[in-house]
Amino acid sequence: MSGEASPREVLEKYVERLKQLLPREAIVDIKVKGKDKVYVEVKREYLPEVLEKVYWELGGYLSSMVGTDDRNIDSHYRLYYIISIEEDIRHLQWKPWIVVYTKVPWDDPSFKSTTPKVPAASWYEREVKDLLGLEPIGHPDPRRLALPDDWPEGLYPMRKDFKFYERPPRQPKPYMFRPEKVSEGIVQIPMSPIHALADEPSQFRLFVDGERIVDVDYRMFYVFRGLEKLAEERFTYNQTAFLAERVCGICGYAHSTAYCEAVEDALDIEVPERAEYIRTIMLEVERLHSHMLNLGIACHLTAFDWGFMELFRIREKIMKIAEILSGGRKTYGMNLVGGVRRDIPRDKAKKVIELLKTVREEFKRAIDIITSNELFVRRCEGVGILPKKVARALSVVGPLVRGSGIPRDVRYDHPYAAYKYIRVKPAVESGCDVLSRLMVRAREVLDALDIVEHALDQLPGGPILNEEKIELVEYAKGIGYDEAPRGENVHFVVIGKDSRVHKWRVRAATYNNWPALPYMSRDYTITDFPLIVASLDPCYSCTERVVIVDVKSGKTVTVSYARLVHLSRKVSQNPTHTPQLL
Repeated sequence: MSGEASPREVLEKYVERLKQLLPREAIVDIKVKGKDKVYVEVKREYLPEVLEKVYWELGGYLSSMVGTDDRNIDSHYRLYYIISIEEDIRHLQWKPWIVVYTKVPWDDPSFKSTTPKVPAASWYEREVKDLLGLEPIGHPDPRRLALPDDWPEGLYPMRKDFKFYERPPRQPKPYMFRPEKVSEGIVQIPMSPIHALADEPSQFRLFVDGERIVDVDYRMFYVFRGLEKLAEERFTYNQTAFLAERVCGICGYAHSTAYCEAVEDALDIEVPERAEYIRTIMLEVERLHSHMLNLGIACHLTAFDWGFMELFRIREKIMKIAEILSGGRKTYGMNLVGGVRRDIPRDKAKKVIELLKTVREEFKRAIDIITSNELFVRRCEGVGILPKKVARALSVVGPLVRGSGIPRDVRYDHPYAAYKYIRVKPAVESGCDVLSRLMVRAREVLDALDIVEHALDQLPGGPILNEEKIELVEYAKGIGYDEAPRGENVHFVVIGKDSRVHKWRVRAATYNNWPALPYMSRDYTITDFPLIVASLDPCYSCTERVVIVDVKSGKTVTVSYARLVHLSRKVSQNPTHTPQLL
């Protein structure tokens, strides 16, 4: 295939390759959608074989997997495996997404697990079992993933007949932590849902031999807010854009952008060029403050608090830039389906460009000092090794995969927004360790400064929102994606009736990265573990405590975690109860 091939030529070429590669009897249908997507329907019994060939032989990465409850449409569930094709055609600008999907009958909700052939599918298949009740036959780890330990058996919250306000009775059941390797002298060290190494809820079990970590198991999803369920039952597709920005406290704008792109893909909505540039500017501003936060935390965990304080001082200028451009320091509220709702005037652009120059100088000076500190480098170098082969098998994303020598970056592989006009070269390091991930982030900070400055300088004229009448297509499917600070975010949307959302699946970057943690932790020490976890730049969604302010009296009170849990349980038992926090 030539590097000058058009998007349509690339897709047609891949349709032919799929027909040659896959068993003829496995294929039900192949359709091309848009400029970069091929949907391949396969028979359920051939799913593992098909996915294995697309993943390994076509150079694909598993970007997401979605289960949908379509029983009200045709008495089936559906499974969609969304695969980003990258390795096979790295020289091409246009690279396809291949969506392998299959139907699962309502009276036999099971399918052959693809995890033994494609390890990256493990969490996805465990989640679809929890939330939809679709059983992955032959899965090597059938334990719960997303549901709490006391959730009743046989109740599946993402089925359409389960309402978002239901409060099922608790059925306590212990979660079984387990190592892959068991031998004499191995000691378990629990790190509970609230722990010094992570301010947010996750439970780690370190299996150690002395100080050496032999294996790691973990339990996530202590906070499962049900945003997808809420959107499907209460919101229109336009309202959900604002809910999407609440998915994450750091990269919320990236989620909002990916969601809007998914709806735009489903309904074939063109976004004005000026809006694409504004989205790109805000995405890169978000990358700047997120990467500086993670670099600062790495300094703190290695007891180099000068670096922590200096980077956070510089980061404050980025927060000021966000406020100038959007009116908000973190939650921007700028995205709408079809564009953005706030423009960037010339005077504000000029002010931001001046600030960017100061940030660039100060960041370069700070990172030079940090990386010349011998103790800091020794704590990070050669620690938390994630081999390239493992990173490939698990489809990890972001600085984690680029720090292992793989140039995965959706801005480069599948250009969106203004990245179609401003080409990005992935920042790649080959050390596979904590230091490599930090250096990827440092390089991306400098790149992001250049991108924001260039985009502001070259901001095109024209409208910022497509206000043409939208033709709704019931059950139209769309995929949206962007390169968030932590890596690739992918949103999948199915449009329902009356402007509602039939299905919304959010796949945040950290979701693909958590399964790599055991591989990164084995044979390192307990003191290395917090730094290894931080090198993922993990994202949870929770808080230990909150300060309540009575705006009338000015009175403040700190509400403890125990108090919040108590009040939450009272509201769960009686939804009409209004808790008294003050």
